[in-house]
Amino acid sequence: MDYLQEDSLDDGCFGAATLRYAIFGDIHGNYDALEAVLKHLDKERIDVFLCTGDVVGYGAEPGRCIDTVRERCITCLAGNHDHAACGKLDTEFFNIFAKQVANWTRQKLTDEERKWLADLPFVCHFEDFMLAHGSAHSPEVFNYITTIFDAELSFECLDKPLLFYGHTHIPLAFFDTVPMTYTMDQEVHVNVEGKTLVNVGSVGQPRDEDPRASFAIYDSDKRVVQLIRIPYDVKAAGKKIIEAGLPEALAIRLELGK
Repeated sequence: MDYLQEDSLDDGCFGAATLRYAIFGDIHGNYDALEAVLKHLDKERIDVFLCTGDVVGYGAEPGRCIDTVRERCITCLAGNHDHAACGKLDTEFFNIFAKQVANWTRQKLTDEERKWLADLPFVCHFEDFMLAHGSAHSPEVFNYITTIFDAELSFECLDKPLLFYGHTHIPLAFFDTVPMTYTMDQEVHVNVEGKTLVNVGSVGQPRDEDPRASFAIYDSDKRVVQLIRIPYDVKAAGKKIIEAGLPEALAIRLELGK
């Protein structure tokens, strides 16, 4: 199933006919991690698959990851590495490795794959939650939510009880309590009277010193989010990076979870 595209910052919503959502992103061309995540999810009762973006970048199999996301997810958002790979984002502020991989990825993709990345929306609205790559606040500039101040900006413009996002590659949840609180627990209970920001972590490039792939399952009936970690063959993914002629440091980084 190909993705359903929503216009950027559109207020249209998908209905709530289904109850269990798989939400994942920051795959970064790491097909080994993506395959492991999908094998796990196939054992669950999942109604809808959603991707928060950054399908490519860093990893050695961008095209394979694009094909799989297009087949499995009803929507995929634009990430900064996706836009870099299709030429829509200047890589001036990327680190040296990210810039090198963006240029490499651009050359490996077909014209059709680059167009698909270029056409991805920045946000998607559902009945009781919103999806973004980096934040609800100015998602088109790929802001990060790394501090309480950043979280407050997204809370202020969020018109749903819940936001799913990625970009920092670290799974956690913020709550709009007074004072604001956060948790890194694996189970997050959503209070419909308040607002919750849930970072689903990264499938293919975790950065919390845990190399296992990270993703979320949301049960909209129970209003519970599970943040799940599963192992995958990190060495195989790293070997592909090296064999592709990409920096060895990227393979080492996968093993360290940084």
